[in-house]
Amino acid sequence: MTRLIAMIALSILASTAAAEDAEQAPETPVFVEASVTDLNDLIWLKRPIIVFADSENDPRFRQQMDFLRDRVDDLRERDVVVMTDTTPSAMSPLREKLRPRGFMLVLIGKDGGVKLRKPFPWDVREIGRTIDKMPMRQREIRERKSS
Repeated sequence: MTRLIAMIALSILASTAAAEDAEQAPETPVFVEASVTDLNDLIWLKRPIIVFADSENDPRFRQQMDFLRDRVDDLRERDVVVMTDTTPSAMSPLREKLRPRGFMLVLIGKDGGVKLRKPFPWDVREIGRTIDKMPMRQREIRERKSS
Protein backbone atom coordinates (compact mmCIF):
# COMPACT_ATOMS: atom_id res chain seq x y z
CA MET A 1 0.00 0.00 0.00
CA THR A 2 2.84 2.38 0.88
CA ARG A 3 4.50 1.63 -2.46
CA LEU A 4 1.29 2.43 -4.32
CA ILE A 5 0.94 5.80 -2.56
CA ALA A 6 4.61 6.58 -3.25
CA MET A 7 4.20 5.72 -6.94
CA ILE A 8 1.10 7.91 -7.24
CA ALA A 9 2.91 10.79 -5.54
CA LEU A 10 5.91 10.41 -7.87
CA SER A 11 3.70 10.37 -10.97
CA ILE A 12 1.89 13.53 -9.79
CA LEU A 13 5.23 15.25 -9.18
CA ALA A 14 6.54 14.17 -12.59
CA SER A 15 3.45 15.45 -14.41
CA THR A 16 3.62 18.75 -12.50
CA ALA A 17 7.31 19.16 -13.41
CA ALA A 18 6.57 18.44 -17.06
CA ALA A 19 3.79 21.03 -17.07
CA GLU A 20 6.12 23.62 -15.49
CA ASP A 21 8.80 22.88 -18.12
CA ALA A 22 6.24 23.40 -20.89
CA GLU A 23 5.24 26.75 -19.35
CA GLN A 24 8.87 27.89 -19.02
CA ALA A 25 9.68 27.28 -22.70
CA PRO A 26 7.44 29.76 -24.53
CA GLU A 27 7.02 29.20 -28.25
CA THR A 28 9.03 31.54 -30.43
CA PRO A 29 6.81 33.85 -32.49
CA VAL A 30 6.85 33.11 -36.21
CA PHE A 31 6.48 36.76 -37.31
CA VAL A 32 8.86 39.49 -36.11
CA GLU A 33 10.10 42.82 -37.43
CA ALA A 34 13.57 42.68 -38.95
CA SER A 35 14.78 45.56 -36.80
CA VAL A 36 14.09 43.54 -33.64
CA THR A 37 16.12 40.44 -34.48
CA ASP A 38 19.82 39.88 -35.10
CA LEU A 39 20.44 37.03 -37.56
CA ASN A 40 23.45 35.85 -35.54
CA ASP A 41 21.09 35.02 -32.66
CA LEU A 42 19.22 32.60 -34.93
CA ILE A 43 22.14 30.58 -36.33
CA TRP A 44 21.60 26.83 -35.82
CA LEU A 45 18.20 27.54 -34.22
CA LYS A 46 15.89 29.00 -36.88
CA ARG A 47 15.54 29.45 -40.63
CA PRO A 48 14.79 33.14 -41.21
CA ILE A 49 12.63 34.25 -44.10
CA ILE A 50 13.05 37.96 -44.67
CA VAL A 51 10.41 39.80 -46.68
CA PHE A 52 11.54 43.19 -47.97
CA ALA A 53 9.35 45.82 -49.60
CA ASP A 54 9.45 49.57 -50.09
CA SER A 55 6.06 49.85 -48.36
CA GLU A 56 3.57 47.72 -46.45
CA ASN A 57 1.12 48.68 -49.20
CA ASP A 58 3.13 46.92 -51.92
CA PRO A 59 0.70 44.33 -53.37
CA ARG A 60 3.51 41.75 -53.60
CA PHE A 61 4.32 42.26 -49.91
CA ARG A 62 0.67 41.84 -48.93
CA GLN A 63 0.31 38.72 -51.08
CA GLN A 64 3.48 37.20 -49.60
CA MET A 65 2.35 37.88 -46.05
CA ASP A 66 -1.05 36.31 -46.82
CA PHE A 67 0.72 33.22 -48.17
CA LEU A 68 2.84 32.99 -45.01
CA ARG A 69 -0.01 33.61 -42.56
CA ASP A 70 -2.18 30.97 -44.24
CA ARG A 71 0.33 28.20 -43.44
CA VAL A 72 1.92 29.20 -40.14
CA ASP A 73 1.97 25.60 -38.88
CA ASP A 74 4.07 24.51 -41.87
CA LEU A 75 6.55 27.31 -41.11
CA ARG A 76 6.68 26.48 -37.40
CA GLU A 77 7.31 22.80 -38.20
CA ARG A 78 10.37 23.83 -40.23
CA ASP A 79 11.73 26.21 -37.54
CA VAL A 80 11.03 29.28 -39.67
CA VAL A 81 10.90 32.83 -38.34
CA VAL A 82 9.51 35.47 -40.72
CA MET A 83 11.09 38.89 -40.56
CA THR A 84 9.71 41.92 -42.38
CA ASP A 85 11.37 45.16 -43.44
CA THR A 86 9.23 47.75 -45.21
CA THR A 87 11.28 50.84 -44.41
CA PRO A 88 14.02 51.28 -47.01
CA SER A 89 14.99 54.72 -45.70
CA ALA A 90 16.11 53.21 -42.38
CA MET A 91 18.83 51.13 -44.12
CA SER A 92 18.70 48.35 -41.56
CA PRO A 93 21.72 46.02 -41.23
CA LEU A 94 19.72 43.38 -43.15
CA ARG A 95 19.14 45.79 -46.03
CA GLU A 96 22.82 46.67 -46.10
CA LYS A 97 23.78 43.00 -46.13
CA LEU A 98 21.18 41.62 -48.57
CA ARG A 99 20.69 44.66 -50.85
CA PRO A 100 17.02 44.24 -51.82
CA ARG A 101 15.54 46.26 -54.68
CA GLY A 102 11.86 46.78 -54.00
CA PHE A 103 10.15 43.53 -53.05
CA MET A 104 12.36 40.56 -52.21
CA LEU A 105 11.94 37.30 -50.31
CA VAL A 106 15.10 35.79 -48.81
CA LEU A 107 15.39 32.37 -47.17
CA ILE A 108 18.37 31.90 -44.88
CA GLY A 109 19.40 28.46 -43.62
CA LYS A 110 20.17 27.54 -40.04
CA ASP A 111 23.86 27.86 -40.94
CA GLY A 112 23.34 31.56 -41.72
CA GLY A 113 23.79 31.22 -45.50
CA VAL A 114 21.39 32.63 -48.08
CA LYS A 115 19.53 29.69 -49.63
CA LEU A 116 16.95 31.44 -51.80
CA ARG A 117 16.14 34.89 -53.20
CA LYS A 118 12.91 35.64 -55.02
CA PRO A 119 11.79 38.98 -56.49
CA PHE A 120 8.13 37.88 -56.36
CA PRO A 121 5.82 36.23 -53.78
CA TRP A 122 6.33 32.54 -53.23
CA ASP A 123 3.86 30.02 -51.83
CA VAL A 124 4.68 28.32 -48.52
CA ARG A 125 4.36 24.96 -50.24
CA GLU A 126 7.29 25.83 -52.53
CA ILE A 127 9.27 27.36 -49.67
CA GLY A 128 8.67 24.18 -47.66
CA ARG A 129 9.91 22.01 -50.53
CA THR A 130 13.09 24.08 -50.73
CA ILE A 131 13.65 23.76 -46.98
CA ASP A 132 12.89 20.03 -47.02
CA LYS A 133 15.68 19.47 -49.56
CA MET A 134 18.30 20.99 -47.24
CA PRO A 135 20.64 18.44 -45.60
CA MET A 136 19.99 19.73 -42.09
CA ARG A 137 16.22 19.48 -42.60
CA GLN A 138 16.64 15.95 -43.99
CA ARG A 139 18.46 15.02 -40.78
CA GLU A 140 15.71 16.63 -38.66
CA ILE A 141 13.08 14.57 -40.49
CA ARG A 142 15.05 11.34 -39.98
CA GLU A 143 15.55 12.09 -36.27
CA ARG A 144 11.86 12.86 -35.82
CA LYS A 145 10.88 9.57 -37.47
CA SER A 146 13.23 7.55 -35.27
CA SER A 147 11.86 9.13 -32.05
